[in-house]
Amino acid sequence: MYIRQVKRKNQDGSTVTYVQLAHNSRDPKTGQPVAKVLYSFGRADQLDVDALRRLVKSISRFLSPEDALEAQALANGKAAMRFLGSKPIGGAWLLNALWKELGIDRVLQRLAAQRSLQTPVERAVFAMVANRALDPGSKRRTETWVREDVVIPDLPEIPLQQLYRSMDFLLEAAEEVQREVFYSVVDLLNLEVDLLYFDTTSTYFEIEEEDEASDEAGEHRSTLRRRGHSKDHRPDLPQVVIGLAVTREGIPVRCWVWQGNVADVSLIEQVKRDLIGWKLGRVITVVDRGFTSEENLRMLQRAGGHYIAGEKMRSGKPNVEEALSRSGRYQEVKPNLHVKEIVIGDGEARQRYILVRNPEQAERDRAVRERILQELREELDRLKDLSAGHHTKAVCALLSHPTYGRYLTQTKTEKLRIDMAKVKAEERLDGKYLLRTSDDTLTPQDVALGYKQLLEIETAFRTLKSTLELRPVYHRLDERIRSHVLLCWLALLLVRTAELRTQMSWPKIREEMQRMHLGQFVVGDSTVWQRTETTREQAAILDAVRVSEPPLIFDIDLKQGSDA
Repeated sequence: MYIRQVKRKNQDGSTVTYVQLAHNSRDPKTGQPVAKVLYSFGRADQLDVDALRRLVKSISRFLSPEDALEAQALANGKAAMRFLGSKPIGGAWLLNALWKELGIDRVLQRLAAQRSLQTPVERAVFAMVANRALDPGSKRRTETWVREDVVIPDLPEIPLQQLYRSMDFLLEAAEEVQREVFYSVVDLLNLEVDLLYFDTTSTYFEIEEEDEASDEAGEHRSTLRRRGHSKDHRPDLPQVVIGLAVTREGIPVRCWVWQGNVADVSLIEQVKRDLIGWKLGRVITVVDRGFTSEENLRMLQRAGGHYIAGEKMRSGKPNVEEALSRSGRYQEVKPNLHVKEIVIGDGEARQRYILVRNPEQAERDRAVRERILQELREELDRLKDLSAGHHTKAVCALLSHPTYGRYLTQTKTEKLRIDMAKVKAEERLDGKYLLRTSDDTLTPQDVALGYKQLLEIETAFRTLKSTLELRPVYHRLDERIRSHVLLCWLALLLVRTAELRTQMSWPKIREEMQRMHLGQFVVGDSTVWQRTETTREQAAILDAVRVSEPPLIFDIDLKQGSDA
């Protein structure tokens, strides 16, 4: 399609020019291209120029940001304008507004001023946080990214060494930063902090050997990267363990980094001690089954605290067995959530349990078990046809199988058979999980719903590892590894705040906002920075997050324009 002008001569000898939108199509008979008029704009001397400009802007919504800026310039009658390029601005603008709204900039600026630092650490830290949220890369890549690939407000570029110095500052001030940011965030977002969820994850390093305290030359090296229980299913690689405390709204309020070989059950004391220092008042900590040692639960009750903890139903504990066998009616909280309260013991030995049942999950568990038992019967039938050596190996493989072995028993003649007592024991667990709480003021419904929200921390970990690309970690020193995790925590804080307000996933928000570009134009002797028009989707996101749009004309430099 194209715009063409057609001249027509009137009887009085005057000539009139008409403007038309045309499209060439090939005549099927002659094979020659023929212009087909799609729309006539009327006489050239009577054109509605403003309407044409609106049309150009409307069409530009379907162009790339660079082409859209150039089209807008032409639509505004600036045909002499040279377009030098553009960079995304929308994502960084949104994050920067949240960063300031949550008061993170003021905290960092104040702490930096107390240390008389000359490096613009607040802007440098924000640049690294924005990089995690928008285009995760190494710190060396971040240096180029800030200069070439994004518009960071008030930071045209930042040298690599200043990024490293800012990371060192962030770690040095980590306790103050996390505490001050927490107070600011809780007050601003009106968060409920009566329930805090804690859990851990691990992240591995692409190195073969664990680190020692020092190498042969005596140079300090990382002592964090150790082999341990890998939640990424990479026990062959060194790792670190990361802990997160998250509010019931899914906002991360604190993070920790430990050696990769640390056991989860040994971490509660430090977590509790660190959070008590924040004077949170009455706090009920929600933990998963991996943290329910008696010592940990007593730790959570110190200083008036309470807990909701998941219990391992196959632990064999006498109280757990009694709770599972206790009769009584379930109360329906939701169609897929039924609860039953069970109290065992008296006085100081008294323990309060909540047995939760999901009827839909119970049916799914039953169907899965039936399928497993059918597969197991087929495997047992195949054993009959194996030779002695192969038979022994197959028997050992079935007994040690994490799923099949649960239902098997071995007779005195070394034959395998399905143990129906074990099958019955599994049936009573269908669709159920067991909770334990120290707080008698919570209703069974509150306990069950509070524990279900532990999914928020699992969402946070998924965001850390996938969206923010926590791994690969390019650092080897303890200090830099801890600082890297702090940067990811700050990015997660901004991302979860945006998701909470928009009810959209961060990848969707990021994709839409990164379509907003800031273009650089040269007009005569001046340079103009102008952004693309705000789309309807971008306006909705900014409105939901309560962030104002960037100015359409970002800056004008009346000096001699340059391509540099």
